[in-house]
Amino acid sequence: MKFTDIRHFRHPNHTLKLAHSAVPFRCDGCKEAGIGAAYKCVNPACNFDLHTHCGVPSPTVTHPFYTKCAFEFLSRPPGTEARYCNACEKRVTGFTYHCMQCGFDLHPCCAKLPMAIDGGDVKLYLYDHVTGACNRCGRKGRSWSYRSSCKKFNLHVACAKEIFVDSCREIYGGAGGRITSLKSTLEAHVSHCKTKGNAQRYTDVAALVLQIVVSAVLGDPTTLIAGIVGQLISK
Repeated sequence: MKFTDIRHFRHPNHTLKLAHSAVPFRCDGCKEAGIGAAYKCVNPACNFDLHTHCGVPSPTVTHPFYTKCAFEFLSRPPGTEARYCNACEKRVTGFTYHCMQCGFDLHPCCAKLPMAIDGGDVKLYLYDHVTGACNRCGRKGRSWSYRSSCKKFNLHVACAKEIFVDSCREIYGGAGGRITSLKSTLEAHVSHCKTKGNAQRYTDVAALVLQIVVSAVLGDPTTLIAGIVGQLISK
């Protein structure tokens, strides 16, 4: 359930309003990138944003990948040592779901990743391990992955985050480095296609996979946000 207006302990002096952000933001709760639905401070001078999962977190969550774990919401990672999300392997620096018994951590958006996504032309399923290599980095392990039902497309949750963050750095930071897109990476995999049309179809679906997965990882797996993400990472 999404509330249109909330008060939040991290920003107690102002009301936060549910809004739509077409511009990437850094969540002031989990410190991870976001786009789409967000809770934004009504005072523009504050520039305070929260993912919806961080704005209205669940006190505890469970996850099918960790059936013996009970994850508790914490406003900061426990202890003094660096902690890393078990879903994306990125460092936890803000809000987290932590299992006291096992010591596992999940970013709020990672904890709420949908187990299945129907993208129309492609259906994607979340796995903690896949036997196929990631279409972006070429590695099999590393982190959770979304895999298509046809088993031709695999994308690490970690790689989806990296693609988006790198693309935003290129667009908004003025970096001169070349951004490796999933579509260009997949060009090495289309040699088995029998016709040029099939090859184009393959890369078109790959681009759709990328848009959907990145949108889900950023906390808003909707068709609208997938389109915006597609525009950002293709620039």
